Amino acid sequence: FSLTVATGRAQVQQEPRLETTEGSSISINCSHAKKRIEDFIHFYRQLPGRSPEFLALIARGSKEVRTPPGEVSVSEDGQSSALRLSGAGRGDAAVYYCALRD
Repeated sequence: FSLTVATGRAQVQQEPRLETTEGSSISINCSHAKKRIEDFIHFYRQLPGRSPEFLALIARGSKEVRTPPGEVSVSEDGQSSALRLSGAGRGDAAVYYCALRD
Protein backbone atom coordinates (compact mmCIF):
# COMPACT_ATOMS: atom_id res chain seq x y z
CA PHE A 1 0.00 0.00 0.00
CA SER A 2 1.12 3.59 -0.37
CA LEU A 3 1.08 6.68 1.79
CA THR A 4 0.79 10.03 0.09
CA VAL A 5 2.29 13.09 1.70
CA ALA A 6 1.64 16.74 0.89
CA THR A 7 2.94 20.12 1.95
CA GLY A 8 0.89 22.33 4.21
CA ARG A 9 2.78 25.47 3.20
CA ALA A 10 5.31 26.40 0.54
CA GLN A 11 8.00 26.67 3.25
CA VAL A 12 7.75 22.92 3.91
CA GLN A 13 8.93 20.20 1.54
CA GLN A 14 7.91 16.54 1.72
CA GLU A 15 8.31 13.46 -0.43
CA PRO A 16 5.37 13.21 -2.84
CA ARG A 17 4.65 9.51 -2.21
CA LEU A 18 5.89 6.65 -0.05
CA GLU A 19 5.19 2.96 -0.41
CA THR A 20 5.68 0.30 2.23
CA THR A 21 4.62 -3.21 3.13
CA GLU A 22 2.10 -3.82 5.87
CA GLY A 23 3.66 -4.00 9.34
CA SER A 24 6.79 -2.07 8.34
CA SER A 25 7.96 1.12 9.97
CA ILE A 26 8.01 4.23 7.81
CA SER A 27 9.32 7.75 8.21
CA ILE A 28 7.60 10.76 6.67
CA ASN A 29 10.20 13.51 6.51
CA CYS A 30 9.65 17.26 6.18
CA SER A 31 12.21 19.97 5.46
CA HIS A 32 11.64 23.52 6.66
CA ALA A 33 14.68 25.76 6.33
CA LYS A 34 12.77 28.84 7.51
CA LYS A 35 11.55 27.38 10.81
CA ARG A 36 12.19 29.69 13.75
CA ILE A 37 12.67 28.31 17.26
CA GLU A 38 9.16 29.40 18.30
CA ASP A 39 7.48 27.84 15.24
CA PHE A 40 5.53 24.61 15.56
CA ILE A 41 5.33 21.73 13.12
CA HIS A 42 1.80 20.36 12.76
CA PHE A 43 1.15 16.88 11.41
CA TYR A 44 -2.21 15.84 9.98
CA ARG A 45 -3.51 12.98 7.90
CA GLN A 46 -6.53 12.67 5.66
CA LEU A 47 -7.99 9.21 5.24
CA PRO A 48 -9.88 8.59 1.97
CA GLY A 49 -13.29 10.27 2.05
CA ARG A 50 -12.66 11.87 5.46
CA SER A 51 -11.73 15.31 6.80
CA PRO A 52 -8.11 15.98 7.85
CA GLU A 53 -7.26 14.58 11.28
CA PHE A 54 -4.78 16.26 13.64
CA LEU A 55 -1.93 13.94 14.69
CA ALA A 56 0.70 15.96 16.52
CA LEU A 57 2.20 19.35 17.25
CA ILE A 58 5.89 19.82 18.06
CA ALA A 59 8.41 22.68 18.19
CA ARG A 60 11.57 20.75 19.16
CA GLY A 61 12.72 17.38 20.47
CA SER A 62 10.54 14.32 20.03
CA LYS A 63 7.37 12.82 21.43
CA GLU A 64 5.14 9.80 21.08
CA VAL A 65 2.09 9.73 18.84
CA ARG A 66 -0.75 7.39 19.80
CA THR A 67 -2.79 7.34 16.61
CA PRO A 68 -1.27 6.10 14.42
CA PRO A 69 1.36 4.59 16.75
CA GLY A 70 4.71 6.24 16.30
CA GLU A 71 6.77 9.32 17.09
CA VAL A 72 7.29 12.86 15.84
CA SER A 73 10.61 14.62 16.10
CA VAL A 74 12.38 17.81 15.05
CA SER A 75 16.10 17.86 14.29
CA GLU A 76 18.45 19.76 16.60
CA ASP A 77 18.96 22.52 14.04
CA GLY A 78 15.18 22.78 13.44
CA GLN A 79 15.61 22.35 9.68
CA SER A 80 13.71 19.07 9.42
CA SER A 81 11.11 16.97 11.18
CA ALA A 82 9.74 13.47 10.84
CA LEU A 83 6.65 11.44 11.60
CA ARG A 84 7.69 7.82 12.16
CA LEU A 85 4.95 5.23 12.04
CA SER A 86 5.73 1.92 13.70
CA GLY A 87 3.99 -1.01 12.06
CA ALA A 88 2.02 0.90 9.43
CA GLY A 89 -1.08 -0.92 8.19
CA ARG A 90 -3.61 -0.55 5.40
CA GLY A 91 -5.74 1.61 7.69
CA ASP A 92 -2.91 4.16 7.73
CA ALA A 93 -3.02 4.69 3.95
CA ALA A 94 -3.82 8.40 3.75
CA VAL A 95 -2.53 11.78 2.66
CA TYR A 96 -0.16 13.06 5.35
CA TYR A 97 0.36 16.79 5.81
CA CYS A 98 3.18 18.64 7.51
CA ALA A 99 2.63 22.34 8.17
CA LEU A 100 4.78 25.07 9.71
CA ARG A 101 3.01 27.59 11.95
CA ASP A 102 3.89 29.96 14.76
